[in-house]
Amino acid sequence: MDFDKQQKVQNIAKIVLGELTEHITPDSTENSIASTAGLLLKEHGISNTWYHGVPALVLLGSRSCLSISGRDYSPSNEPVGDTNLVTVDLSPKLDSYWGDCARSFYIENGKCDSIPESKEFAHGLKTERSLHQSMTDFTTPETTFSDLYKYGNELIEKMGYENLDFLSNLGHSIETRLEDRKFIDENCLETLGDAKLFTFEPHIRQNGGSWGFKHENIYYFNSDGKAIEL
Repeated sequence: MDFDKQQKVQNIAKIVLGELTEHITPDSTENSIASTAGLLLKEHGISNTWYHGVPALVLLGSRSCLSISGRDYSPSNEPVGDTNLVTVDLSPKLDSYWGDCARSFYIENGKCDSIPESKEFAHGLKTERSLHQSMTDFTTPETTFSDLYKYGNELIEKMGYENLDFLSNLGHSIETRLEDRKFIDENCLETLGDAKLFTFEPHIRQNGGSWGFKHENIYYFNSDGKAIEL
């Protein structure tokens, strides 16, 4: 594995997600945001995607709670409006190397930001950050995908949220072929260390809430066996 290329494509995904805040307005739609994300990726030298031909999977409003495969995804033309939550999941490909990164964007009073002020939005963001921190504290290279599935879902429930993924998955290994992915599900007994790189991407909604929050990073284990964000 060329770690530099792996890091490069993931860094580009993060840069594009950061740039998107300046492009999301009340008149934006899933369609326009996805198109803008694709153009920004091309500006940074990325023209390919590894995920079913979908470089940017964008969901907003009630659709932020939707769990859908890229095979079935079609962006809507519903406008963002003055108050909304938008999730953007990027899947860039550089040569044979995958990037995979998702963020939630918060629209309040017509302004887009990655750091919200409203209580409900702020609580969702805090919960996502807490889940990622707890995951890095819990996992070792010997932790199985199944172990993390059980731990993560129990933690989500304890925090007063539900996992929106239709299979309750929490992520997958980073591979070079879609069919080789190993998922953080109840049946995968392979270890995270054997996978080398894996995503953690809890897609959650507060019990009784209306918004689907998502935050995704790629992780690897350093020489001390600590899970580190790529």
